Amino acid sequence: MVDNIAPFFRELEPADFYLLSGIEQGMRFSEWVQHEEIPKYAELTAEEVEYRIDRCMRHELIERKTIQYEGYQLTFEGYDALALRTFAERDTFDGIGAPLGVGKESDVYEVQSFRPMALKYHREGYTNFREVQREREYTADRDHVSWLYTARQAAEREFETLEGLYPDVSVPRPVDQNRHAIVMEKLTGAELSHAELESEQVVGVLELIIEEMAAAYDAGYVHADMSEYNVFVDTDGVTIFDWPQAVSTDHDNARELLERDLENIYSYFRRKYPRETPESLDLDALADDIVGDEFDSISAYLES
Repeated sequence: MVDNIAPFFRELEPADFYLLSGIEQGMRFSEWVQHEEIPKYAELTAEEVEYRIDRCMRHELIERKTIQYEGYQLTFEGYDALALRTFAERDTFDGIGAPLGVGKESDVYEVQSFRPMALKYHREGYTNFREVQREREYTADRDHVSWLYTARQAAEREFETLEGLYPDVSVPRPVDQNRHAIVMEKLTGAELSHAELESEQVVGVLELIIEEMAAAYDAGYVHADMSEYNVFVDTDGVTIFDWPQAVSTDHDNARELLERDLENIYSYFRRKYPRETPESLDLDALADDIVGDEFDSISAYLES
């Protein structure tokens, strides 16, 4: 994790990063990179590789496994270090602050620049690789898929989606992306799951969320993983985040995924605010009208 590498990051030397990059290259072809192949990938002498392996093993940036051969692979700390170095070279931010959120598929940290921003590291595939490989489209049609590839593709897809949505849809402003990491605007307010809305706010917030989902569809995207855990609420409105599973609106299942997203959000409001939330919404008609760019207001979809 980033907080694990921060204390010694400045002590790492260019050749340490050559080693890490070399192992990264080798992992494109094999889960564990054969020891004898590392000098070729890292463009270092065999003697230099031995020295750098000891340094990087000590900092837990790589790990070793003896199978039919002695093999090495990056840890997530090693992959984090490579992305962090690239952001530093680009002057994307000046320093790393406290964690903002740690989850199964991502870790998010505050970073400092001319304004506070968020650094998100995708973790897809490291601990639940086989499950992610089955579920995510971007792992299809490849003979060898490493967790590096899975996490990087998730970050690339999310960043591309944010660029396609911002500023027409209320999403975090995308700033930079490298490997499995994204730098974006830091969100303010509270996650919907933790927010306590006043009675008179409930329907309005639900409608704001649906309006953003409709705007996203108009921009060409369906979130495909909507829940109370990826909506922020503040005094300015709502912001929808976490877009790595988004699909384009020309996807075969786009309409079905849109209705599922609507159902997830509506069900949350019904559970938490049963008195304030409409007892039933015609979600099928709502999804049809969003697809047809005819969404009006929630009141139009109340079922008698």
